[in-house]
Amino acid sequence: MGDSRQMYQTLFSALWKHIPRRVFGDVRRLVTLTWAVIGLCLTKSISLNDWGEVVISNAQYAASRQRRFRRWLGNKWVVPHTFYPPLLRAALADWEPGERMDVALDTSVLPNGYVLIRTSLVYRGRALPIAWRVFKHSSASVSYDDYEIVLQQTRDALPSEMVIVLLADRGFLHRKLVLFARKAGWHYRLRAKASTVVHLRDRRVVSMSELRPCKGAAHFYHNIRVLDDDIGLAHLALATPAPEKGKKVDPWYVVSDEPTDVTTLDEYGLRFDIEENFLDDKSNGFQVESSKLDDVSAISRLFLILAVATLHLTSVGVGVVKARTRRWVDTHWDRGMTYLKIGWKWLRQQYRRGWPTFSPFAIDPAPDPEPAVASRRKAAQLKRQWVVSCFGLP
Repeated sequence: MGDSRQMYQTLFSALWKHIPRRVFGDVRRLVTLTWAVIGLCLTKSISLNDWGEVVISNAQYAASRQRRFRRWLGNKWVVPHTFYPPLLRAALADWEPGERMDVALDTSVLPNGYVLIRTSLVYRGRALPIAWRVFKHSSASVSYDDYEIVLQQTRDALPSEMVIVLLADRGFLHRKLVLFARKAGWHYRLRAKASTVVHLRDRRVVSMSELRPCKGAAHFYHNIRVLDDDIGLAHLALATPAPEKGKKVDPWYVVSDEPTDVTTLDEYGLRFDIEENFLDDKSNGFQVESSKLDDVSAISRLFLILAVATLHLTSVGVGVVKARTRRWVDTHWDRGMTYLKIGWKWLRQQYRRGWPTFSPFAIDPAPDPEPAVASRRKAAQLKRQWVVSCFGLP
């Protein structure tokens, strides 16, 4: 209980400081959000009953403590896209105007036939939630109309003076998405399907698959047309990764608003970090699959709790690494855990061990001082090399 009381004081103070009163209205909404994040952290469970065990309150019955969280999840005045952006902007306070932000857009299938659409800020091998939408849907494939609101909320949540690069997998390449990115002043690296039509500069019309490079090779084309004429000229980076043993490899067809080269492929590759973010939501972290919620609004508010927890734990992890105290919680000589896991382990021990407290919401824009290493043997392997076999016109 001592840990939860001290955690509450630190986290509630930060939420009170950054979320405007006009947003949360009744302070009890902020109090319950604080206890939900603490419950998630200390119990490592998505269970509302388990969260109730760490709450310090006058409620005598376990059912009363559980009902408190259930009512919060059903409270129409708790609006995720107004509660969360102030915390994100506070965490990004040290980022200078003009800093580059790689933003990944993707979907994740949830229990009970729901789908999550989310944008996340790619950060040091993982991704931090920005905006999301939950709705009933039969598959992970969604239309532009389904995720347009997520793009709008992302634009509003991020500082306008930053350089945004939108990363998205095939299925998201759409004329309206490109036009939205252009109007918002965003760059983009969008993967196309093999059937996507390309209008080459020599007036030939071909599909992406017809331009597919051989294994291990990359092709680049500039000032060509993809989709409709009104999106203007675009650039392509096409590559077929060399297959790893026992794994199937699909070619990459990447559409970019800026001239392409091998770095474009590295930039697009950052998109995969959002999948690690989804993994943190599920089996590798918060166990969201075990939630029994079957209501769109309640699930969306649950992801508000997960987003605040992700941002908070990552911020603490960043502080731990910056203070050179990582090995107090990480058994690896080199960093072997994510910043989220480092922060999580730190918070579960810091008060009883008398460890220092780090900023609840602060994301350092500096390059990663300790990139995660699965093993020193893998770290010693050369970075993937591409053979540039075609540049410009075929």
